[in-house]
Order: sequence, then C-alpha cells, then structure tokens
Amino acid sequence: MEARILNFGMANDMTSSNAELGIILREAKEYGFSDRQLAQMWKRPDSDIRRLRKAMDIAPTYYLVDTCAAEFEAYTPYYYSTYESGKELVPDTTRKVLILGGGPNRIGQGIEFDYCCCHASFALRDSGITAIMVNSNPETVSTDYDTSDRLYFEPLTFEDVMNIVEQERPEGVIVQFGGQTPLNLSVPLMRAGVNILGTSPDAIDRAEDRERFQAVIHKLNLLQPPNGMATDIDQALEVAQHISYPVVARPSYVLGGRAMSVVYDEEELNVYFAEHVPNKPDYPILIDKFLEHAIEIDVDTLSDGKDVYLAGIMEHIEEAGIHSGDSACVLPLQSVSADHVERIAFQAKVLARELKVRGLMNIQFAIKDDELYILEVNPRASRTVPFVSKATGVPLPYLATQIMLGKTLDELDPWSMRRGGFTCVKEVVLPFHRFPGVDILLGPEMHSTGEVMGMGSNFAEAFLKSQLGAGQILPQCGKIFLSVNDRDKPFLPEVGTMFSELGFELLATKGTAAVLTEHALKVKTARKVYEGCPNIVDMLINHEVALVVNTASGKHTARDSRAIRRTALTYNVPYCTTIAGAKATATAIGARRDTVHVESLQEYYARETQG
Repeated sequence: MEARILNFGMANDMTSSNAELGIILREAKEYGFSDRQLAQMWKRPDSDIRRLRKAMDIAPTYYLVDTCAAEFEAYTPYYYSTYESGKELVPDTTRKVLILGGGPNRIGQGIEFDYCCCHASFALRDSGITAIMVNSNPETVSTDYDTSDRLYFEPLTFEDVMNIVEQERPEGVIVQFGGQTPLNLSVPLMRAGVNILGTSPDAIDRAEDRERFQAVIHKLNLLQPPNGMATDIDQALEVAQHISYPVVARPSYVLGGRAMSVVYDEEELNVYFAEHVPNKPDYPILIDKFLEHAIEIDVDTLSDGKDVYLAGIMEHIEEAGIHSGDSACVLPLQSVSADHVERIAFQAKVLARELKVRGLMNIQFAIKDDELYILEVNPRASRTVPFVSKATGVPLPYLATQIMLGKTLDELDPWSMRRGGFTCVKEVVLPFHRFPGVDILLGPEMHSTGEVMGMGSNFAEAFLKSQLGAGQILPQCGKIFLSVNDRDKPFLPEVGTMFSELGFELLATKGTAAVLTEHALKVKTARKVYEGCPNIVDMLINHEVALVVNTASGKHTARDSRAIRRTALTYNVPYCTTIAGAKATATAIGARRDTVHVESLQEYYARETQG
C-alpha cells in the first residue's frame, strides 16, 4: 500500500480531485495513514491533504468500545475512530466542552496532568455541561468510561482533534490541563477556528517563544539569567563565552528537559553538540547562564484575567540545576526571606496580568546573590498542581475550569478554602531499578515517573514521610559514605557534622576525608575502585555502608563514581546525589527518633487552623 501511495504521488498532480485520487486517499486512511504521513509522502502541506479529504467527503466515523464483549449491548460513551461505513455516534445539541488529555505517560509528562483533566471534567459536569475527554492512555483515570460524559480514545494530534470537533461542535476546547502535548495544539486549533477556553493561544505563545518572552521580561523590567541561541557549535561557543561558563544547553520545545545538560567548559560544549545536536537542527539550541548554588522556587497561580490568587510558593530542596520534575519541594517556604517572598508574589501577579492568564500558570524562579531571576513561565497547569491542591485544600483545576466558564476569583473565593498549619513535602519516584546501567545522578534532564507527598507538623517529619512514600528507608545507625565534587566541598563539613551528631560513622574517599579531617571530624578513608581491594564497592556489596552521599558534576567526576552509585542502587543502599538532599536526609533521620504521627489528609484539614 505504501508503494502505491508513493507511486501515485510521483505520477500525479495532487491538486486534482479525480476518482483515482479519491480511491487511493480512502484506502490510505483505512490502512491508518495520517494526513501528516501522506503529506510527507506526497511532498504537500498537511492542510492540502485535509482539504482534499473534506472535498471528497472522506471522514472518520466513530464506533463504541464494546465493554460487554458482545454478550450484551454496550452503551458506554467510549468511542474510537475508524474509516469504515457504519455509524454508532449520534451527536446531541447540549452544551459541550472538549478536554484534551496528556496522551501516553512518559518521562517528563505523567499522571499529574491526568488529575487536572479529571477535575476539569467534574467541574463541567457540576456546571451542567457535557464533558468530552480526548485521550489515548488506557492506564489513566481520565480514560475510565465513567469519568466524563463522553470519551474519545484518540491520539492528541491536530487531525484527530479536529475530526472530533467537527463531529461534536463543542462551545470550546480546554488545552491547559494536559501538559505540553495539547498546549502545542492551541495555535493550530485557534487558526482552524476552534474556540480555546481560558488563556488565549497568543498569550501561551508569548510565554513559549524565546524572543517574545524576552520582550515580556524587558517590558516588565524583570530579570532573566543571561542567555542566547545557536544553530551550530561555533555560534554556541561564542554565546557561551559571552555569558560565561557554566551554561545550560538544551534544544527548543523539548519535554521533561530531554537532552538538557549543564556544561562547564568548551570541551564539554563540543561533546554536547556532537552527542545531541544534528548538523542542521530544526530549532535553535538554547544556551542559558547556569546559576550555581541558587535556590529554586516554583509558584502556581490562579487568575481570572484581572485578579490573581497565589496558590502555592514552593521551595525546591535541591538547588537550581535539578529539573523541577526531579526535585523535591516543600510548602510552605523554609528558608526564603520575607523580602524575597514579597518580590516573588509581586512578579508572579504582574506576569499573570500581562499574559492575561485565565486559569492556571506556573512560574519558576531562582534566587542567587539576593537577585530574583525568572527561569520559566508556563501558562498552563503544572506537575505541581495536584500537590499544591492537596497541601492547601484548594481544588485548583476545578476552580480554573469554572474561571474558563466565566466565573471570577471574587465569586469563587479560593482564599477562604485555604488550609494551613502543617508542612508538606513533594518527593519524586525514580525508575532507576527498571533501567540497568543508567546513572542515578540528577540533573537538568528529567528522570522521575511519579510523585509522593509527605505531611507533618514540621519539615523534618514531612520529609521523612515523603522518603518512606518514595520507597527509601533511611537508616538509624551505621556508616555514612561521603564523596563529593570540588564545587560541593565547602558545604561538606556541615553535612558531616549533621550525620556525626546523629551517631553515624563517617567514611570517605581520600580527598573528601581530608576536608572533613580539617574540620575536626572523625572519618575513616575508603579506597576508590581503581585503588585496590577492599574498596568502597566491596563494602557496599558486603552491606557495610548504611547510606551513600555522592555528588558529581561534569563527565569526568560522574564517570569516576558511577560504579559507586550503581552498586548502591543494586544493593538497595539509600543514597543522596546532592548536598541539599543529604542535609534534608540527616534532618529526617533525626525526626525518625522523635514521635511521628500518621493522619489522613482530611484529619489534617479538620484539626489544623486556616492559613
């Protein structure tokens, strides 16, 4: 079939609407070829294929998923498309809104967005509007047949969504709850005449497009890390030299920080381009100044286009440089000054109003040398929305959907719903056990596949519970092995002191041990792998080590200590790969020795004061 399509395209003018073209086009669609595939094969724009299909009345029909296996007649509103001749969908004339889900779960885009889509469906149903879900992941709650009034089990592509829009004629489409995948469809759908509910596609593009976003930053007199763009290695070297190393290099329009890396010198930048950048990239490579030892802040806001509700200001436990999807975070803030909180709140509100956000928006800040930098703005639901909703008692996606339908913040009054008086920590679940040979170091490229939440009366208790939830059992005694890179050594004595005061024995490689000894800490030296036996890997295999603290930066230090991290993972030894993570772990171990109480979310809400 593919050869017939190719041969026909080479021998014919695709602008004609002859009978043979109609036959070929219908057969191609029946075989599952998308408009985009046909456009590539026939070297035509995607819009030409769509126009031809419509002119020849070639459109999909929708069949019900038979949830009764033909034993009884199925009535579940669960549809899939086909190019057969039957018809099992009868659209009605009720008020309808289409919700675009997140598609398949993947690293960088997970179940957090499905939470938002489900709550949007609940809000529509409670408002008397038919909720139509479009998603293609059978493992999500949004694709349960009873979550929405109608479900289309279809890919999240322009072609498939437009086919559904033409069938259902909804009054609007919600794109901001499914992550980056539906967000990328907002502008094409708008150009096709589809009403996008909530934040306008133009405002979304102002935040997504690098040059347009820089114009927003300059207009509002805000601060970004120095940055630039490059299409080849020569331009990249020039940009990096101008803004100074270290820099963060990444492709444009990536999901979950894919192919994103912190680069410390020209040699590493050359290696990055050789490994990750094609000769002629489709989009520029983005190069930003990397802010070392900065505090990263995540802010979720809810806006009606005029007023702004600051839903949550979260402090990352790991320093800037770890992807926000891999970093643990805490709510409320633990170490940020009142002055910085005031500045963060002001800038978040200014950005929400400038972009005319209607619904949810996420902003990532970094605090470095008392300066407040804006790293990223996403005018959509973020992966922290479920965490903030549960940590504050305010159902953010539910309220955001009502705003899209015309409600105001004054009418909804989220401030009165807010609960407080406790501390919440979000921790990530990492899949390293499923991928033999993968290094467990955290960085700007996202690895996590899920999240857990710990609640407590203070940070230590909440962080401890988050570790237990993520499957990391923290030790109460034994030997702590420490090996850190040179950039982290100034912070090492504090970490060593924390574990020493808890009664742990300190074990370190030669360079790290020297730093600890200089600060009057008692430490034993362990051999590296190449220094002979018995070495640290042998000790891990023999279960002589209770916890590993190992940090690395750059390819050389990462390679040298890779065997240590892999052995810790294989033999289920708890580990920390950042200094901040090690400090939090020591704090949590201390809390384990105190009274830790377990209560449900509802019990926390009931007994704590409003905040």
